[in-house]
Amino acid sequence: MSKKVRIGITIGDINGIGPEVIIKALSHPSVIEHITPIIYGSSKVMAYHKNIVKNINFSFTSVSSAANASYNRINVVNVTDQQSNIELGKATEEAGRMAFMAMERAVQDAKSGDLDAIVTAPINKSAMQMAGFQHIGHTEYLTESFDVKVSVMTMVSSSNIIALATNHVSIENLPSKIDKDKIIEKIKVLTESLKQDFGLEKPTIAVLGLNPHAGDEGLIGTQEIEHIKPAIKEAKNNKVLVAGPYAADGFFGNSDFSKFDAILAMYHDQGLIPFKLLSFGEGVNFTAGLPIVRTSPDHGTAYSIAGKNIANDESMRKAIYLAKDLYNNRKEYIESTKDPIKKVPKHQEEIQES
Repeated sequence: MSKKVRIGITIGDINGIGPEVIIKALSHPSVIEHITPIIYGSSKVMAYHKNIVKNINFSFTSVSSAANASYNRINVVNVTDQQSNIELGKATEEAGRMAFMAMERAVQDAKSGDLDAIVTAPINKSAMQMAGFQHIGHTEYLTESFDVKVSVMTMVSSSNIIALATNHVSIENLPSKIDKDKIIEKIKVLTESLKQDFGLEKPTIAVLGLNPHAGDEGLIGTQEIEHIKPAIKEAKNNKVLVAGPYAADGFFGNSDFSKFDAILAMYHDQGLIPFKLLSFGEGVNFTAGLPIVRTSPDHGTAYSIAGKNIANDESMRKAIYLAKDLYNNRKEYIESTKDPIKKVPKHQEEIQES
């Protein structure tokens, strides 16, 4: 019997659609055939949201930790003994606290080797701050928790991969965050992830400029000349297949994005606006560079529809399946690097032969 991938799923904001899309995604019979799901949150909260969803094949067992998870069941780890008050559609300290505790427990079990991957349901930043959460989002928290120097927020769909050089940075502070060495580090982490997680032997990366028209040779901005172009040049010298900087509007407007395996955007909206236009509802957020695979759906808590049983679970389901696939790809890659005969993942060999 092949080993199932053990995926920890953090409950996210209990007043949003997170629990609903988790229930809907895990209700598909094929899911349990491939993974052992371990939800971090509260069995009472999951039961509450199950009653909202109704008429769905979803049952679970409560366990104390991932180490005690039932192989062929949906498992729930209760991260607190306190009663949880659910206020649908509202940011509350209690909701933020449970989401925070769920993340802490999942990270703890991952570090202990009891999880293969983590999938995070959406959180509300205001609720998290009420609960004392000191990070801007999941990406920053997990990067620090796993003591990683550089991670890369990466959006993944069936048609494109768009990574970010900066994460949640205000526009006024953005120019100071565009630095040659940082861009080189991001390209390096992204390249390694494309190889080990996505099975690409020689990945190609397009780098976008920061300014309109990619600075227009310094007429509109100098970051391209001072930082982005030198970073690209150094990456090329290190045998990375990278090109740019491209003006973002034309790059997406004339479909140049389809010619590359991945794109490195300079800031949040530059990458996520085109990504969501092309893939909204089916995209997945992936954090490249972590020692464990982490994914999440590409949407937020959606307070406006919480409790109405109309949330679409496709992105959550894809996040779960992608976590499984990336874990298996990474495992295969690591094994192949130990074996001098097997250097290319099997599925990559098939692509090369076709």
